[in-house]
Amino acid sequence: MERGSDRLSVHRDEEMKHELQGLMRSGHSTRTEEWNDPEPTADDDPVIAGGPVTPSGASVPLETVRLELAKILGRTSFPAGPRELGGVLREKYAPDSLVEPVERLPHDARYASAQELAKAVVEGESTGRSGA
Repeated sequence: MERGSDRLSVHRDEEMKHELQGLMRSGHSTRTEEWNDPEPTADDDPVIAGGPVTPSGASVPLETVRLELAKILGRTSFPAGPRELGGVLREKYAPDSLVEPVERLPHDARYASAQELAKAVVEGESTGRSGA
């Protein structure tokens, strides 16, 4: 069998397969070093199973929308208005269901932080500053 494009040797490939067998059979980690196991999720971690959080869904908590906006926009995007923030979101390939509510906000509004923007998006009202 030819393995010309593989990154690993045949021996390392077999070794990794052997390491994975215990995990596949038992359903839990088989490592003896506890520090090497991945950390379980915390109670206050945002839900990520369905992909990115979007405000168009029903009853999305403010914290999760703020986290998603802050992750995409960062600190350097603020203060800004909805038009500029929508442009940054599109440049960074944010989902349309997150970009469109931002672009629908009043054009004269200015937002100093992801918290203010998320609150305006979730509640559907402009809570931004008029000048910054």
